[in-house]
Amino acid sequence: MKRTIMISAAVLGLGVTGLAAAGLLFPSPAPAATGQAAVVAERRATFAIQNMTCALCPVTVRRAMEGVEGVKSVSVDFDAKTAAVVFDPSKTNVTAIAAASTNAGYPARAIPGGS
Repeated sequence: MKRTIMISAAVLGLGVTGLAAAGLLFPSPAPAATGQAAVVAERRATFAIQNMTCALCPVTVRRAMEGVEGVKSVSVDFDAKTAAVVFDPSKTNVTAIAAASTNAGYPARAIPGGS
């Protein structure tokens, strides 16, 4: 009986120690703030899109633009013939995004001030 209790206590102790080591039992405090907020690189641009004539055209434009590395989101407005894009300017630019749409058969140009 004593042996069973000692083994159970040892297993329980290892379990608590393992959880503590993993930071699950006693989570580490959040790192101290440095006084500066992390800056997330993000830019928005709006593009005028040509040749969109059917309901599948916006899908093709969206997929082409989303295929550019650094593009975070694309929203295509079929009626306005525009695409609003959020992207990381350290990875891509408006020229590359417009080229992706153009290469898919839908010429695009950035609208100045269209962010």
